[in-house]
Amino acid sequence: MLVLSLILVGICLRFAPHAPNFTPVAAIALFSGVYLNKKYALIVPLLLMVGSDMIIGLHNVAAFTWGSFVLIALLAGPLKKHKNVFGIALGSLAASLLFYVVSNFGVWAMGWYPRTLSGLIQCYVMGLPFLRDFTAATIVYAAIFFGAYEGVKSLVKNTKLSKVLLETL
Repeated sequence: MLVLSLILVGICLRFAPHAPNFTPVAAIALFSGVYLNKKYALIVPLLLMVGSDMIIGLHNVAAFTWGSFVLIALLAGPLKKHKNVFGIALGSLAASLLFYVVSNFGVWAMGWYPRTLSGLIQCYVMGLPFLRDFTAATIVYAAIFFGAYEGVKSLVKNTKLSKVLLETL
């Protein structure tokens, strides 16, 4: 239930009106990497992106963007032991930087900028405004997802609802 909910919420929020790059995908990948087993942690951001990009439209940088979200889920492991405000904030910043580095490299590699060192630098510079919004979104959505989950967890602990609502894979 959690896996399907994360995918559906992520897809819906990608279609909701928002500032450029202000989406929950990195936060969902981070959350999945912390609370789900590796198989499902990798599937959630991938299905979210494939499902929504099939409607939004595919592009030649998709492998880099999709891959960066899978990497975020993979690298979220250390947060399992450090689920606190500082850890989640640091994880959100790291996820944003990882996405920025990988996706902008993809933009450059796919020929959107000259394939020179100068073109690579220009690509990263031009991506900075998107990094700002993406980082803000990742921090905000991570706070929402992690906070809501931990809040519900404390409310339903030792009740019959805990098995249904908190079952992680």
